[in-house]
Amino acid sequence: MPTFKIITLGCKVNQAESESIAGRLTGPDWHPAGAAEEADLCIINTCAVTQKAAMQSRQAVRHAIHVNPRACVAVTGCYAETDPQTLMTIKGLDCIVDQAGKTCLPEIIRSCGIAKADRPALLKGAADITRPPAVSSIDTPAGRTRPFLKVQDGCDAFCTYCIVPYARGRSRSSELQAVIASMKHLAAQGFHEVVLTGIHIGFYGRDLDPRSSLLELLQRVDALKTPLRVRLSSIEPLELTDEIICLVAGSDRFCRHFHIPLQSGDASILKRMGRPYSPEVFSTLVRKIRLHMPDAAIGADVLVGFPGETEAAFENTFQLIEALPVTYLHVFPFSARPGTAAHDFPDKVSPDRIKQRCSRMRQFGSRKRLDFHRSFIGQQVRVLAESRRDPKTGLLKGVSSNYLPVLFEGQDEFMNRMLNVRIEKADAVRLRGTLA
Repeated sequence: MPTFKIITLGCKVNQAESESIAGRLTGPDWHPAGAAEEADLCIINTCAVTQKAAMQSRQAVRHAIHVNPRACVAVTGCYAETDPQTLMTIKGLDCIVDQAGKTCLPEIIRSCGIAKADRPALLKGAADITRPPAVSSIDTPAGRTRPFLKVQDGCDAFCTYCIVPYARGRSRSSELQAVIASMKHLAAQGFHEVVLTGIHIGFYGRDLDPRSSLLELLQRVDALKTPLRVRLSSIEPLELTDEIICLVAGSDRFCRHFHIPLQSGDASILKRMGRPYSPEVFSTLVRKIRLHMPDAAIGADVLVGFPGETEAAFENTFQLIEALPVTYLHVFPFSARPGTAAHDFPDKVSPDRIKQRCSRMRQFGSRKRLDFHRSFIGQQVRVLAESRRDPKTGLLKGVSSNYLPVLFEGQDEFMNRMLNVRIEKADAVRLRGTLA
């Protein structure tokens, strides 16, 4: 029986799509290769959000070719959509599949077969990337305790720095009933948490007929009689409404965890980025979450070194975050992407200055995370134990509703179960505790 491997780079949506591909490909004619096993087919699901991500995607392709010399190697994802010409130059690559083709990749493989080629073939899906996405987790995800459920794809925002709308198309949503059916299926498979994800999840339902919304979806999810705990992926500031905050705060169904893209705390930089909110709006939102949920994890994306970011603008961002109960940061250096408006903006920030600012912001983010973690020492938290042990310590690892990564001693029988753990110590990376 032929074997396959899927290498995934980038966001949770890519991970959800890879899980869906693996679930639909696994069967009587294909099975996953072991970690150290050479595969007959390697699929690399790429990312293009930054120059570094594009470089890592190319490296992943070359590495897959090197360690699987007899395999058919297929590349898909955002980098395959935005720069297939560069991929065509990689020796040993056999096919490039666009975003539309990604959704039907298992069917393409089964109908066309696989074969080594002298030159990569460019395979396009039967439809373009304006069609609604299939719900991505109908099949049981292999090896994951907290599966991703993609409910939305694409983006209508067209921020001046972002390549994603060009790689994934306009916003489109999965039908509400399909999402609910998939969640029921995952609950029946024995899962205890699902992560709702999308490229622009706050736009969920606006393209449906009849029109729906993220709030309506969450209300329907809240009414489900299943043991699933629901975690939300990144939500834009203006789309995290008072109604959603109150719904999450008043229900045991949802995780006390919000990830909100800030990008900059300077009003002029936000305007140049094409971001439709002010630093004051972000500040009010974070404080509102903390008022309703004092123990909530609140993460933020920060984009450092955007063209025109002066020292004063960077300090505005730093001071805004310093004053707020943000609990962790994802810090990214600005990366000029060809095809975006910001690629040609003047007043570029030097790479050395960007590196210095990123380092300072990341160190600050680590202090924020450490303070949040330490605030739980002596408390009891409820965690979902994952199905794999921590590779360094051999301990069980679990995640709480408010995104605390907790290590503790326990038997394998505790995996994929909700457990109470008393926190004894913490650092900026993880917490240690004992079963309560």
